[in-house]
Amino acid sequence: MIFATAGHIDHGKTALLQALTGHNADRLPEEKKRGMTIDLGYVYLPLADGRVLGFVDVPGHEKFLANMLCGLSGIPHALLVVAADDGIMPQTREHLAILQLCSIPQLSIVISKCDLVDQAHQQQVVADIRQLLQDSRWADAPLFVVSSHSGEGIADLRQHLLQQGSLPEAAADLRFRLAIDRAFTLSGAGLVVTGTALGGRVAVGDKLWLTGRNVAVRVRSLHVQNASANQGQAGQRIALNLVGDVEKQQVQRGDWLLASAPPPPSQRITIALHAIAPLKHWQAVHIHHAARHTTGRLALLSRSQLEAGAQTLAELTLDQPLWLADDDRLILRDASARDTIAGAQVLELQPPTRGKRLPERLEQLRHLQDPKLSLPAKLALLSSQQAVMLDDFAWANQQSAASVQSLLHHSAGQQVAGRLYAAERWAGLQQKLLDGLARLHQQHPDQLGASRGRLRRLALPGEPEATVNLLLEQLLQQGSLRQTRGWLHLPQHVLGFTAQEEAHWQQLAPCFANSREAHWVRDLAAISELDEEQLRQLLRKAARLGHVLAVVQDRYFAADAVQQMADIVRQLCQQHGHADAASFRNQLGCGRKLAIQILEFFDRSGFTRRLADRHLLRENLLFTKLSTSSPQATDETSPGS
Repeated sequence: MIFATAGHIDHGKTALLQALTGHNADRLPEEKKRGMTIDLGYVYLPLADGRVLGFVDVPGHEKFLANMLCGLSGIPHALLVVAADDGIMPQTREHLAILQLCSIPQLSIVISKCDLVDQAHQQQVVADIRQLLQDSRWADAPLFVVSSHSGEGIADLRQHLLQQGSLPEAAADLRFRLAIDRAFTLSGAGLVVTGTALGGRVAVGDKLWLTGRNVAVRVRSLHVQNASANQGQAGQRIALNLVGDVEKQQVQRGDWLLASAPPPPSQRITIALHAIAPLKHWQAVHIHHAARHTTGRLALLSRSQLEAGAQTLAELTLDQPLWLADDDRLILRDASARDTIAGAQVLELQPPTRGKRLPERLEQLRHLQDPKLSLPAKLALLSSQQAVMLDDFAWANQQSAASVQSLLHHSAGQQVAGRLYAAERWAGLQQKLLDGLARLHQQHPDQLGASRGRLRRLALPGEPEATVNLLLEQLLQQGSLRQTRGWLHLPQHVLGFTAQEEAHWQQLAPCFANSREAHWVRDLAAISELDEEQLRQLLRKAARLGHVLAVVQDRYFAADAVQQMADIVRQLCQQHGHADAASFRNQLGCGRKLAIQILEFFDRSGFTRRLADRHLLRENLLFTKLSTSSPQATDETSPGS
């Protein structure tokens, strides 16, 4: 268990810890010279049963509040120290407010320096503190009256601390995460960093990721609660001797040691905001998270101003990105960094760029604030609104990949390409595809359907290709969708010639029957006595119906003839490893120019690929794709796009 002190300057926090443990937490020469804590100090109390209590001593002066905030990271229990002779002072109130905003689970009150005042004065201080706490979560917090000088009350306080809860096992099951607050070198050992573990477990030999330097490091040895150990876990003070491509000068307070390389840090986040001072939209703020401090802007999502004591949803834009996780706590101070103005709970690490103030989205964010929201319920809630990136979800909730996979076994949603969609949303996406096709059929009744790429652009442009492909496969299996010669269409939509087009086609059909001859539109127009543009439209429709194919614009072959030519190319590739214009021309018995046009058509269609003057057969590719391709290559004539 770790305890942190809090309270006004010169109220006896350091002296109290020395009375409890026998050790002085002030380690800097300047601190000892001035008798004032400037930076964080650490002392420990070994117990007979092998446990070790750790104490973090924080500075009480308002100028060093940033250091005080670093000391609260991962702390489950705080000791609010109030001097009996001074009573409640400004930093008493501010530190208490910070403890509340940080959601520190437990609090004990210590009235120090009781030997300096009489009993009546002590009772008045007790009454003042109870009144101060009456509206907080700690209205009934245990209170101890002590004197570090005489030792009065110290034994009772020590016994109380020994009875406090054990380490948080739930946090120990998360990914390992430690915010570094100190870095130094030891002769013969090298780099050592210290901090309080916020989550997970670590052992000697583990490989960790060091942010800031962005390198992998190895744990050579560990000290947990100031004693050599083989492993440590969340809720403990840990010193780690690291091996890797990093030096002490490259490690800063606020860097993280993580179980694995993290995603990019967050530049913009959604928060639940609790104001203790009036706030306004786009206010400049100082932001404290774990051992890191940065600045940014506060954007209120549902109002332009917020009064003291109120709560709302907001967005923070950070001047320097932070490695955050869901439910992390932040402390906000004003632009001058003199006053604490709000606390925040992280709700989203990647807010949307649009629609962030929609009522349904704000309602979802309010649900995310619920402390009783279970992880499966959270996953279901998020996936009902949008696709959940499972890797991002795992990081945001500090869950291992195995834990997320276990969650998915109990989810009714659809998983594809690392994303999870709620069943209702998945069905909605399928309906959008069907509606998109219905609109296309209505607008272009002379087209058989759409390619996969075109339908995705029409109906679901924001969804990844893998998602759309799975949606389409399921619709095809269900019979809600059909595919003809590569084109996707609704079952009831059938493309065919009109009566007039059929009559014109019957005039042209003999030209393509049992013929390897290529026909130009202008020549066919002369034969049929049809208008050239009218004939061009007819042949394009005939191509969609699979009767003909254009190897170049306005030059058509019968589809069967193209299939036969493809067989020739396949045979040449099997015999010689490739096809070229000369060998193909000899086999086909045509001119070199036409042979080149046909081979280039096969390249465009994806049947072959060109390497210098050779045309190589693409592996495992069936020729059926060519029967629906056309060089007038618009979207509607490229079913494989």
